[in-house]
Amino acid sequence: MPRAALPNGESAPAPRYSQAERNPTAGTLDVKVNETGRTPPRRTKRRGQGRRGRRRRRFAPVLAAIDVGTNSCRLLIAVPENGQPRIVDAFSANVRLGEGIAKSGAIAPAAMDRTIAALKTCAARIKNKRVTHVRAIATEACRRASNSAELIARARDEAGIALAIVTPEQEAHLAAESCAPLIGAEHEGALVVDIGGGSTELVWIRPGAGDGAPPEVAAWTSLPIGVVTLAERHGGAHLPGAVYATMAEEAAEILAQSRGPMPDAHAFDMERNHLLGTSGTTTTLAAISIGLARYERRRVDGAWLDRTALEAIMRRVVPLDFAGRAAIPCIGDDRADLIVPGCAILAAVIAQWPCRQMRVADRGLREGLLIGLMREAAAEAAQGVAPHKHERVP
Repeated sequence: MPRAALPNGESAPAPRYSQAERNPTAGTLDVKVNETGRTPPRRTKRRGQGRRGRRRRRFAPVLAAIDVGTNSCRLLIAVPENGQPRIVDAFSANVRLGEGIAKSGAIAPAAMDRTIAALKTCAARIKNKRVTHVRAIATEACRRASNSAELIARARDEAGIALAIVTPEQEAHLAAESCAPLIGAEHEGALVVDIGGGSTELVWIRPGAGDGAPPEVAAWTSLPIGVVTLAERHGGAHLPGAVYATMAEEAAEILAQSRGPMPDAHAFDMERNHLLGTSGTTTTLAAISIGLARYERRRVDGAWLDRTALEAIMRRVVPLDFAGRAAIPCIGDDRADLIVPGCAILAAVIAQWPCRQMRVADRGLREGLLIGLMREAAAEAAQGVAPHKHERVP
């Protein structure tokens, strides 16, 4: 499997993305999968094909991971190749599921409709790719919403998707699983910073004990703050740069109150560990640092940023008004409001754990789900079990 060369000479074993990774407009096709959320592979007989060939194709798994977050609904479809998931299709829609939850305590009807429409598109793609293993999760917005059961029921009945709400601990372990290959070769571990729409997960990880072993999670915590919730508390869509100082102060206070078992700066060796940022905030800042006119995943995933350079980019972006931020390549209208609260949360983390470098990961919960599905499919194949069974929460 080809691996991208990185600035320090390492190569990062990332999931492979094919040319099919695009974000087309969400459709509204009402396509059903079976009640377990799986579509068994279609078995067609070809001329001259023997029993052995049919068996080999029957056990070839196709994996799908869906992450319904506070801001986006995202899908990845992959096949195992050389011990890594190779991405064959991808979809993302900005559904803003968490819009207004902080005030009302419930998912708004329009936000729920947008999410169901996106899940129908996911179902159509799952059927088209003859997916054998599906795992679909929802995160902080659904954990908070009083009517999340309605979303789960509609996802099942209208899109054929078995959606499960994961706990903050499960979310932290999924982020650790996907990001572990990016721990620097000269480092003992990394602090994963996953800034979401409704919460922020911090996970201190070390490499697993052997090849293919899951990473060791030394400590983790979930902060009840994300880019959407923080933006809504400070002015909504068109945030002025002047509110940044207030947001940064609030983020620092929440971090101090919710740090939990995470080590302090004295227990966390800044030279032997580094930050590992996985979120729209960190990938956007990396793209700006590299000078990309259009976002390119292969150049962002695995990139290293010095802390001084990272802080300089934030000082450049934050004071601008909405239009000024939207004019910067790789930010645009979709992220012009969310980049400010994202920088405020990231600044609070950097102040607490001022590592010399941050590595950027364009990977997250979906990749963690795919790795788990790949292990499940391999175990099934070893036992001679057909690759379509009931859903399980990770």
